[in-house]
Amino acid sequence: MTLARSLLLFVLAAFLEIGGAWLVWQGWREHRGLWWIAAGVAALGAYGFVAAFQPDANFGRILAAYGGVFVAGSLGWAMVVDRFRPDRYDVIGAAICLVGVVVIMYAPRG
Repeated sequence: MTLARSLLLFVLAAFLEIGGAWLVWQGWREHRGLWWIAAGVAALGAYGFVAAFQPDANFGRILAAYGGVFVAGSLGWAMVVDRFRPDRYDVIGAAICLVGVVVIMYAPRG
């Protein structure tokens, strides 16, 4: 599997998990209804399958690395969907998390 495919899987997984959680939030907290919640649950389930396509066989490693993608992706989602403006500490924290993703997933191992 190529690096580009692995990165694409992380982006797709982030979209499904963050989007799914957002749909559940909208359905419940914003009273948009059960269809929104159901769509969110389906997206969250799809996230689990997408994550399983990562090349590394270690679930813990994949999930740990995905955590960094989730942090950065959540801020990106909030900026686009909710018009959230991250401050410099949000950006620095997300960058640190993404460096962690690179180390966890793509460091050379013997």
